[in-house]
Amino acid sequence: MTSGTLSQHAGPEPARTPPSRRAARVTRRRAGRGSRTPWLYLAPALVVLGGLLIYPIYQLGLISFLEYTQAQVSGGEPTSFQGFANYAELFRDAEFWSVTLTTVVFAAVCVVSTLAVGCALAVLLTRVRAVPRLALMLAALGAWATPAVTGSTVWLFLFDPDYGPVDRVLTWFGLSGFHDYSWTYERYSAFALVLFEIVWCSFPFVMVTVYAGIKAIPAEVLEAAALDGASAWRIWRGIMAPMLRPILVVVTIQSIIWDFKVFTQIYVMTNGGGTAGQNMVLNVYAYQEAFASSEYGLGSAIGVVMLLILLAVTLVYLRLLRRQGEEL
Repeated sequence: MTSGTLSQHAGPEPARTPPSRRAARVTRRRAGRGSRTPWLYLAPALVVLGGLLIYPIYQLGLISFLEYTQAQVSGGEPTSFQGFANYAELFRDAEFWSVTLTTVVFAAVCVVSTLAVGCALAVLLTRVRAVPRLALMLAALGAWATPAVTGSTVWLFLFDPDYGPVDRVLTWFGLSGFHDYSWTYERYSAFALVLFEIVWCSFPFVMVTVYAGIKAIPAEVLEAAALDGASAWRIWRGIMAPMLRPILVVVTIQSIIWDFKVFTQIYVMTNGGGTAGQNMVLNVYAYQEAFASSEYGLGSAIGVVMLLILLAVTLVYLRLLRRQGEEL
């Protein structure tokens, strides 16, 4: 039998996949496994965060649609579904809109002040020697680690009209109007006092984060700008700020969340919202409605509105950055 006859009986040879295609498939499989690997490492933390965040948010939203007062809590009356009745009552309340505006303005001032102080001190850390830098870092971290209740109490003592040293020092400098001056009686002075305390306990996070980002900038770039005669402000605006923008995004969003939902400082330093509620913010307003008035459904509705406002502000801020071509 000839070789030609053998080839006819053996049939056609199976088609072989080109090496390039096999390599591409192997590469895709490895890439798929590699893309899943980070999620496997993050899975335990995501499960914990899901339990700590998703379930409370679900309960908050659920209670906001119910008639849930002290009678329902104690079991004296059954819980009934109210739909959007709590939200309708909330949006008809003129005090809610006034408190919301106050909260937004006050949070904006706190965020801008915290970022300004934190960034300025971060730049200062790069220009001082090791010992002053260490002292400033320790002092800042001490302020950051102080509990909010403790810090608020200390600031109240410092500005106390009878025993506080601030009024005495200002009076000693000839400012007689501050003799026995009550900082928590007037609306704006009370907000200013709370602002000082919030900036004092918040700027260390911004300072340390921005300082770490500055140290990651190549020193040659800053030296070249200095040799070209650029001032410190121009170096910050033209070089540091653009290179630090991803870090500034993080600290800005974090500051917005912290300052918008401020509660402890306002509640402690203004005794629950100030005289006749003149220093009320949304978080304190929700607390007053839920626990002082036993309107838990209405208080939950305020909490949901605060959550939606924070989500909207964060998404708008990120969208504006994406339009500017920033990678987030």
